[in-house]
Amino acid sequence: MTKKFIYSFKQESGFKWLKKQRKKILKTFFGGVLFLILIVFLLFFYYGKDLPRPEKFTERKLSQSTKIYDREGKTLLYEIFKEEKREYVSLDLIPEHLKWATIVAEDATFYQHLGLNFKAILRAILVDLKLKKPIQGGSTISQQLIRATFLTREKTLERKIKEIILTLELERKYSKNQILEWYLNQVPFGANTYGIESASQTYFEKSAKDLTLEESAILAATIRAPSFYSPWGENKEELLERKDYILDRMEKLGYITKEETNKAKETEINFSETPYPIIAPHFSLYIKDWLIKKYGEDFLAKEGLKVYTTLDRELQEIARVSVIEGVKRNEKSKAFNAALVAIDPQSGQVLALVGSKDWFAKPFPENCQPGINCQFDPKVNIAFAERQPGSAFKPFVYATAFKLGYTPKTVLWDVKTEFNPNCSSEANQENDIYGLECYHPENYDNKFRGLVTLKEALAQSINVPSVKLLYLAGVENSIKLAKELGISTLNPSRYYGLSLVLGGGEVKLIDMVSAYGVFATEGFRTNPVFVLKIEDSEGNIIYESKQYPERVLSTQIARQINDILSDNIARTPMFGSRSNLYFEGFDVAAKTGTSQDFKDAWTIGYTPFISVGVWVGNSNNSPMERKPGAALAAPIFHSFLENVLPRYPKEKFEKPEDVLIGKEVLDGKFDEKNPHSILYYVEKNNPQGNPPEDPTTDPLYYNFEKGVENWIISNNF
Repeated sequence: MTKKFIYSFKQESGFKWLKKQRKKILKTFFGGVLFLILIVFLLFFYYGKDLPRPEKFTERKLSQSTKIYDREGKTLLYEIFKEEKREYVSLDLIPEHLKWATIVAEDATFYQHLGLNFKAILRAILVDLKLKKPIQGGSTISQQLIRATFLTREKTLERKIKEIILTLELERKYSKNQILEWYLNQVPFGANTYGIESASQTYFEKSAKDLTLEESAILAATIRAPSFYSPWGENKEELLERKDYILDRMEKLGYITKEETNKAKETEINFSETPYPIIAPHFSLYIKDWLIKKYGEDFLAKEGLKVYTTLDRELQEIARVSVIEGVKRNEKSKAFNAALVAIDPQSGQVLALVGSKDWFAKPFPENCQPGINCQFDPKVNIAFAERQPGSAFKPFVYATAFKLGYTPKTVLWDVKTEFNPNCSSEANQENDIYGLECYHPENYDNKFRGLVTLKEALAQSINVPSVKLLYLAGVENSIKLAKELGISTLNPSRYYGLSLVLGGGEVKLIDMVSAYGVFATEGFRTNPVFVLKIEDSEGNIIYESKQYPERVLSTQIARQINDILSDNIARTPMFGSRSNLYFEGFDVAAKTGTSQDFKDAWTIGYTPFISVGVWVGNSNNSPMERKPGAALAAPIFHSFLENVLPRYPKEKFEKPEDVLIGKEVLDGKFDEKNPHSILYYVEKNNPQGNPPEDPTTDPLYYNFEKGVENWIISNNF
């Protein structure tokens, strides 16, 4: 201020001076304002000329994760995503208390301002000036949405101007509710989770529409600093404190009552065990691999598909518990793993699949190398592993024989028999004679019964008649039928020999359960189905399972197998009348199996409406104690089915026709005065045809006959 100015001001009163200088002051003031407006306009024009249009919100496609559900679509089994796990949900499906919790936490005057909260901005500037760092934020929900969608989080003047421009344009074009909906679907919640729906699933394993007041306050609390306020981190107490602060603010602003506040504060909150939950892991990861092969991983991670699988959540849990409890019992028998598969044989739908004792458990022994020497390897899916089925393979051979013309009444001799024609039946006590590989299998109980029908032989799982039947039916024929029923692993070009009927060829549990299901449906085959349908992010069905049953076995043969495997009286001599294969009031067909070296124990069974298979053993193929499938696998089978059967009606198997062939050996009759083996009476490839003109031409005729002769002499028959 100059001396002249001071002097003139003193000479005249202040008001007079101001009156004289008013025009000059106003001119200077408005000139400054106009200059400031021009500067702001130029800055807005400079930084705004290349900015995206807010309309792009309606054009922009957010990346959404692919979700794998159970058959009801109620349980999320697994989620496929990359950087962002997200599912879009409309505002009308979001609870009111969640909306207000978010507004209270992030922008209390959201519905009053036009995009900018000048009071909050001023407060933030003062704090930043005091701290000499750009730390405090004064952003509204609209500003946060713009920043998260189009801009970076870098605190610069250029970014702030761009943010303001886009925010004002956004508020001008769209309603507050539309902006809030976009915000709640865009904002990050930590753990690669974006949007309120995915956050709700991640934190609480439920849909956002089902969130409680306290859970809503938790999610609103995490928005400010998702990593810091993680319930799985070190700052869980700080998260709960911020939750209470939000509840208090909601009460103060009139969104909830004091009673609701107190109740929400006192209610214990149960978080998910992990931010990346997975249910039925072996099943879910199999579905994931199938989806990747079908669509590609990038597509799945972005397109927001909803995959509705065949899994029955209740049955899966029953299966899981049955397997865990069964393995715990079996550990004393050195059997540390088990698997279970259940299929609806009518539709082929896989209802339950447990690929190991516990996917989340640690390998055993503690220092073993997974995939190499672990007796228990949790991540290996045994449902798809190739293992020897033992006697569980026998029904396929018996069905093949019935197809050729043999009957359940057909009589065979259960006597010690040498099956290598180059080995002398007289010397069959030796395992190896003159360098030859002799083959004379024993029965499990080391007994021989003499004459038995095929029904008795299969029901009691007697080995020697079964090996004879495979010779009669033919290895190639039996493999062919097994493949038609669904066994995918047997190679016709490979030599399996007669030990195939005792489990000499490796199979998959999933195949065995599906193939047994053909008997349950009286001859109809349906490939295993894992996925019911797939919807895109708009709810359009892009895939739907369409399986059509194919007849692969006659009704009569299927009923013959059903009648044998479900006859508790017929199997009682071997298994007892109250075995784990018996279910009072229900028709349950079942067959056990044990590999020759006791590395695999099985029980496969079915009713008209469900087919179930259990495998027991060790991941590294190490042997168990010398116990059969009836002792190790059948208890798990029984535990599962006794909890499942009450869900279904007591449907009975239809009885097969009682047909007489007119040939004594096939109709269960035998000439006791002139006893011979079956090769004396039938041409093995055409049993219902004329008797062989010269039975001695069959390579095994003399061995079969000698076995009968020795048994007659030993037993004074």
